[in-house]
Amino acid sequence: MKDTQDAADCLRQAQDELLRQAQDEFWREQPPLLVVISGPSGAGKDSVVLRMKERGEPFDFVVTATDRAPRPHELHGVDYYFYTTAEFERMIAEDELVEHAIVYGQHKGVPKAHIRQALASGRDVVMRVDVQGAKTVKALLPEAITIFLNCESKEELVARLRERRTESEEALAQRLETAREEMALIPAFDYVVVNARDALDAAVDDVMAIMRAEHCRAVPRRVSL
Repeated sequence: MKDTQDAADCLRQAQDELLRQAQDEFWREQPPLLVVISGPSGAGKDSVVLRMKERGEPFDFVVTATDRAPRPHELHGVDYYFYTTAEFERMIAEDELVEHAIVYGQHKGVPKAHIRQALASGRDVVMRVDVQGAKTVKALLPEAITIFLNCESKEELVARLRERRTESEEALAQRLETAREEMALIPAFDYVVVNARDALDAAVDDVMAIMRAEHCRAVPRRVSL
């Protein structure tokens, strides 16, 4: 009888401890989210992030680094951090990037220091990376939230890439083949958002709804880098 009572007391103590931990977690200040927006070229990753900024949504944006030349109107430290190939290779060698890859012959990556600084602000953090980069970030930081941004159809994706007029036909064909391969990785993402033509705000609304829902999780995500 005593052994049964002792076992029951131990069980109650364990339950009380779990309840206490759950209550502490609930009342603890909500940690910032790390949101990774990815998707194929032409899906509108830059446009979605820009509209989030224009609307005054509360988040810090982590700028990607690259060794490609800036396009017209792109600014260093705003659109990308533009480095020489030698500088980029030094950052890789010194493990200064949370992820990096060669995409269409160009280096791209995200500096670790920028993520740490953004998370320290206490605000949600948003990154815009290619699909390869998103996969790497998710493996390293499983509590990151990955969103695959997509067009409403393959035909629309082709139309957008042609409208940019930044690629030759050969380069365009390469991007479309890469996009086909990237589509196969959708199941590895947490969410999919469709950025339809002339419906940019609807796509931003979906992204913000995801972030609001994540802040309502019973057990919040905590990113540590």
